[in-house]
Amino acid sequence: MKTCSLKSGTLEFEYLKNTTMKRIILPTDFSENAYNAIQYALNLFREKECAFYLLHTYTPAIYHSEYMLHSPGQIGLGDLYQTDTVAQLEELRHRITKEFKNPKHTFFLHSAFNTLVDEISDTIEKEKADLVIMGTQGATGAKEILIGTNSVHVIKKATCPVILVPASFAYEKPKEILFPTDYEVDYRSAQLQELLEIAKNHASKIEVLHVSQGLDLNEEQLNNKKKLDTFLDDVAHLFHDLPQQQIITAINNFQLKKRKNLLVMIQNKHTFLERLFIEPVIKKISFHVTIPFMVIPPYKKI
Repeated sequence: MKTCSLKSGTLEFEYLKNTTMKRIILPTDFSENAYNAIQYALNLFREKECAFYLLHTYTPAIYHSEYMLHSPGQIGLGDLYQTDTVAQLEELRHRITKEFKNPKHTFFLHSAFNTLVDEISDTIEKEKADLVIMGTQGATGAKEILIGTNSVHVIKKATCPVILVPASFAYEKPKEILFPTDYEVDYRSAQLQELLEIAKNHASKIEVLHVSQGLDLNEEQLNNKKKLDTFLDDVAHLFHDLPQQQIITAINNFQLKKRKNLLVMIQNKHTFLERLFIEPVIKKISFHVTIPFMVIPPYKKI
């Protein structure tokens, strides 16, 4: 197990730029919830060569006043905060080292004076990250995913897939993957790469779930469904069409019929996922996801 540090987002070890190692960002606030998500990531990619970025951001309480005005009494305060968080990241690394001894995994420690959302976004860009895996915030003891403000903003801004791990979720191999879709997505191979890799590595079965809105699929949806079927050709998969109902209800009920280990959705301006983010909080409460939730960003032409 290799361990390294990041300074201002720049790799100390340039060799990583020329390797095929998977790059995964692991945000942490040093809580047990965050550590649980880290454990999930290390188990999920146990057999893969990975570079993990243990990322923590800090903003001194004085930031909005004296710090921004460069008060002489506060000069160097940011450095003190960074020293403290780097020490905590080192402690986290030692904890991981004691629990996991995997020569395939390399760790980078990243401490930054920034907002969490912006730093994750910047790090994805600078380090060409493949995934972000993070714990979700919610009421103490909550076992389901409660999509908090930070998670929503990370998902909406990230240019790579994000996996949200519920608090206290004990790792399970993603043998059964639930993939709700409205077939209004022009699926691309690169967009589905991380999902397909996970499915192949764990011999998973993907259950594609479509909820009818009372109308037959139009020509575009039929073409998209056919394209999706082609991309999933190398993994076991089934298509399900359910009668008209709320998508939240359909997802919750489908999970009850047979245990699922991972929920996957593509963020698209036409889909339920986008509507979920802008609906009143009271409506979100019924979205009880007790398994990891992978959100794939929209495809963007380069």
